[in-house]
Amino acid sequence: MDAAWIVVVLAGITAAMHIWKLPAAVPQIQAELGLSLVQAGLLLGLVQVAGMVGGLAVSLLAELIGARRCLLIGLGLLFAGSLLGGFSAGAGLLMACRAIEGAGFQLATVVAPGLIRANTPPRRVNTAVGFWSAYQGCATFVGLMASALILQVTGWQAWWWIMAAVTLLPVPLILKFVPRDPPRDGSGAGAATRRIGVTVRSLKPWIAGLVFGCYTIQWMAVVGFLPTIYEQNGVTGIWPGVLSAVVGGLNAVGAIATAPLLQRGATPRQLIIPTFIFMGTTSLLTFAVDWTAVPGGTALQFACVAAFSLTGAVVPSTLTRLAVDLAPPGGSAPAAMGLMQQIFNVGNFTGPALVAWLATATGGWDSTWWMTCGFATLGILLSLYLSRRRLGLDFAHR
Repeated sequence: MDAAWIVVVLAGITAAMHIWKLPAAVPQIQAELGLSLVQAGLLLGLVQVAGMVGGLAVSLLAELIGARRCLLIGLGLLFAGSLLGGFSAGAGLLMACRAIEGAGFQLATVVAPGLIRANTPPRRVNTAVGFWSAYQGCATFVGLMASALILQVTGWQAWWWIMAAVTLLPVPLILKFVPRDPPRDGSGAGAATRRIGVTVRSLKPWIAGLVFGCYTIQWMAVVGFLPTIYEQNGVTGIWPGVLSAVVGGLNAVGAIATAPLLQRGATPRQLIIPTFIFMGTTSLLTFAVDWTAVPGGTALQFACVAAFSLTGAVVPSTLTRLAVDLAPPGGSAPAAMGLMQQIFNVGNFTGPALVAWLATATGGWDSTWWMTCGFATLGILLSLYLSRRRLGLDFAHR
């Protein structure tokens, strides 16, 4: 049974690498295709558009054809989008291909938590979901590190084709280790739609999704533009990508480290509220302080953004664990995850564009903390709803 969830996590990492193949390539793509900084921000967030509008549609598809099939179709779309994107000679085709990749990413990741929950022994669920929560951080580390190295010797187009080939690697593992979808019960789209409707009418996934979005809008904006920020600050060679990769990898470490806290019965509010306070503080230190005037300032600034990413991982890890049990009676687990993903992908999409607009309007990245601290405060206020009594859930020993 453990092999199944491990394979699903590997597939998720592969899918998310398509998000993180782009940041280190942004300067090269800007130079070749003539993109502005705001257009680059839109390109970074465009892969999330499918998630903004299609989370519930994917959950309906999963109810009708099965989660395993959705995962395989998602990887197929990612392969096609990356393959075609490598042939882009202008911004239009590249953005269209990113939208295709976004649809594939959505198909793969909405169904993954449910697949993990269904194919993991109860005593291992917290561990399995903890590793799933780390998939984005792992993909950030691998994607940014690989792109930092590969883009030194070849163009971004070849990197897109390499990623198309990498996307196919999990497919035989899924076919071998992840059980086939159970037969449909014959109730059809009507019953599936009713289950989704029950879920949508529940307040719990809405609040959880909004809290998640307050995290993603910060993390995606900061980490997505880190390579560009480092390059503009005079860091050269592979180091912008390497430093950014380490920041992303620490997010995976933080996500995995959250699982034991959930196992011991820590509540969402106990974990999420201090995390948002720490994210706001570290992002303020990262961007508001003029580190160029401080001896060793570059290292201290890196430590601040690394702490921002490491501790911030508590939010997605906690909420992803929450999502697998959040569907109300008679509801749909894929719909709960789909709705949450639809909401927090608004943050993934708008974060890079918002911080790029702020940087353009104010003449630098110093104003980034306005956005991060604002959404950290909103996340704290929304998290006050996430009490054990309201959720009716207990994470310990599950």
